[in-house]
Amino acid sequence: MRTLFKQLFVVLVFFSCITGYIQAQPNTTFSHEKNAQSVRNFSGRLWRMKMMTPGQGIKEGLQNLPPEDIETLIWNNADVPGDVYTDLWQAGVIDDPYFGRNSVRAQWAQRYEYWYSYQFNYNQPINDEVIELVFEGVDYSCEVWLNGHYLGKHEGAFTKFSFTVNDYIRTHDWDWRKQSNMLMVKLDPPPNVNALVAGKKTPWFGDYWRDLIPFGITRPVKLVTSGKVRFTDVFANNTINKDGSADVNLEMEVENTDTKSREMTIIASLEGKNFDMKKVEVEFTKEMKPGVNKVEKNIHLKDPKLWWPWDLGEPNLYKVRISLKSDEVNHDFNETVFGIREVTSKWNPGFKKGVDVSFPRSTYINGKFHFIRSACWGGPPDIFVGRTNLDEYKKLIRLAKEANMNNIRIFGWHPPEIPEFYQYCDEMGITVWADMIPLGTGNISTDREKLEDIFNTAVMVAKERRNHPSFIMTEGGEEMLLRTADAHFGRAFLEELGDSITKYIHIPYVPDSPMNDRCHVSQEAGFKPKEAVHALRYFYDMGRWLHEDWYQNFASGYPIVPEFAITSVPSVESLKKFIPEDELWPPGLSWGHHWADLTRLRMQNWDVFGDEKKGSLEEFVNATQDAQGIIFQNGVEHFRRSKPSLSGISLCHFITYWPDMKWGIVDNYQQPKRSYYFVQKAYQPLLVNFEFTKRRWNNKEAFEGNIWVINDFYQDYKDCKVTIQIKNDSDETLVNKTFDIAQIDGNSAKSFFPINEKVLKSVKEKFYVDLELTDKKGNVLSKNDYFFLIGDQQKATETFNAWEQKRIRQENDNGNGSYGSYYHFFEELSEENGKDFNSDVEKPKAKDF
Repeated sequence: MRTLFKQLFVVLVFFSCITGYIQAQPNTTFSHEKNAQSVRNFSGRLWRMKMMTPGQGIKEGLQNLPPEDIETLIWNNADVPGDVYTDLWQAGVIDDPYFGRNSVRAQWAQRYEYWYSYQFNYNQPINDEVIELVFEGVDYSCEVWLNGHYLGKHEGAFTKFSFTVNDYIRTHDWDWRKQSNMLMVKLDPPPNVNALVAGKKTPWFGDYWRDLIPFGITRPVKLVTSGKVRFTDVFANNTINKDGSADVNLEMEVENTDTKSREMTIIASLEGKNFDMKKVEVEFTKEMKPGVNKVEKNIHLKDPKLWWPWDLGEPNLYKVRISLKSDEVNHDFNETVFGIREVTSKWNPGFKKGVDVSFPRSTYINGKFHFIRSACWGGPPDIFVGRTNLDEYKKLIRLAKEANMNNIRIFGWHPPEIPEFYQYCDEMGITVWADMIPLGTGNISTDREKLEDIFNTAVMVAKERRNHPSFIMTEGGEEMLLRTADAHFGRAFLEELGDSITKYIHIPYVPDSPMNDRCHVSQEAGFKPKEAVHALRYFYDMGRWLHEDWYQNFASGYPIVPEFAITSVPSVESLKKFIPEDELWPPGLSWGHHWADLTRLRMQNWDVFGDEKKGSLEEFVNATQDAQGIIFQNGVEHFRRSKPSLSGISLCHFITYWPDMKWGIVDNYQQPKRSYYFVQKAYQPLLVNFEFTKRRWNNKEAFEGNIWVINDFYQDYKDCKVTIQIKNDSDETLVNKTFDIAQIDGNSAKSFFPINEKVLKSVKEKFYVDLELTDKKGNVLSKNDYFFLIGDQQKATETFNAWEQKRIRQENDNGNGSYGSYYHFFEELSEENGKDFNSDVEKPKAKDF
């Protein structure tokens, strides 16, 4: 057996040594064209992990394990970037926390510390250079040792940190024992009070997750080698001039780690990343004093290629490559991709500054109005980041674009996202509207030192992302003031946060996304009554209004919609991946654990279809997705007709970061729900649509409404036609009419034709409306469709209102746990009708199914 271990270790050493022989960049004389940064990425599955009770690892001496030894070979395998729970699950320590109610059974794991080890060989001489061990992100708290030498401690999930390891790294040109290195990371148990780490860790609570606090080495660990003089930051700060030219000001932070000044040569070459252009190259010298030096160099472009969102132009990207040399010897290299664009904001028409609103909410890109068709991201793709990969990011962002979204919003319950997220948005022409750091609470510490820590975190996050042209708007908080104990302190904090970050990133900043005029805390903080509407009340107050009555009468008249939320269940195929077979239908306890609000799901089905759709699992699931999609479609089109006084809509959410039954239109397995396609239809940049006041009609009344066309393109369309067709539920055509449109203006929303048709006499239960917009050659520019019900709108409202009262009683009476608890869906857990939960043999099923 020891012989086998020896053979395995020799194999590992061999592969580790191979990477060490690659020519390193510092101290070479490679030309600028062939230059590259020397980076050794420790990502992958060569990591090992061991669980210990807090404090026990140091007592046992894990930090002092001999670098030559193979003891960690028998530790559990681990993946970096990743997370603790995924490593434990894949090692067989816990069951899949996504399946059933396993996440509750895994809660013990967050009470331990975890030691992550990585063994590597290093065979390069260490001369006039700096070797930096870089951690791009650890969630949340850790301590680091290299070869038994204590390097330091770090706290905070969103900030890079690093250690210079020249004095501690072991190297030899041929003896593998002397070139063996042992990196040891002790990951502390995660914090348990979000208010104490607000802004530095993603909130782990909310109505779509359970109490299992994520932690792990969540981003890559790298060994970066440079000369004594190195880049610490490069910002391609650009300005578009009145004559159409642009200036790219390279703002560089250069650190001289030596004790004496050095004369350095900087060579910068600018070229197109996704388009062809003649390369521009500049070269200059600069004396670098010990410490950090601020260096700037301007590059003027007479005819720049601007970056645009995909529906306004091409997402042109530049690449600047910068070499840092002393004489002919390379010290460091940087490559930065960026776009040239100007982002400004203007006041929405129809709202009085200082009376209705406090800040402008219309976004302009390069002078053009950017109507935001968005969804709250809802990510990362997995709350346990070890379960996701970059291909999933790319697929999901592509799906957003294919759904006709031109923006993704990251709000304050989710992390600021990895650089690759912004890269893919840059490349696909998707803009990003994001809270700089997640603040799921306004009840943060008033201690000045802790506040400065939050501000510094936000600045570091901003600097890491500011070269991405897709990043076009940032906010300080997300409903932050809703629960804050001191509204005035909260407002002052958000203002100071904005002052901190806008020094470093030049995009519009909004202090908070406050609730609407019904939020007295926002009013107390000084926000105005019409700042924004979080279109959530239809769901949370389910039964108070039919959905079309709600958005017309209670969610209108605001400049922007940061959240619009409706819920649904993933497909049957996806359900089978996380719901035990004996709980699939009728719904068992795992549905509730995964946040299926079974009463509201039945109610919204009834609102849309006049039927709860409980005939089978597949019928119910499909109906929830269709109901979500139809409510989204009807609401989105209603809001869009208020353009330009309304400047953007963000659905809640696009994806879900675990397999829940809540907001997303793409499920945790990257499968679009049926609702996705309704959103795709409603978000067409050029959209023919039908304005109506109700969905239930009497056979004797005339069907009324208006045909609108909304155009988010900056393009006029002339000599178009609109066709409307109305059919009954026997597929008989009741109306087929075509109207001429002389011109559809670019960037417009206009009502063109009223409809008044007395044709509903033959309809039994449903009738259907199809719209088609064509150009003068007959090419289809936009299609849309709807269905309506035969019924009494007033009686339906009364029925829905009575159901609301029943729902409230069910949630709150008899100590049933209120919203957030799923026990009241199951008589065995609420102890109703003489039932009780006495044995695991019992399999409670949801009532009313």
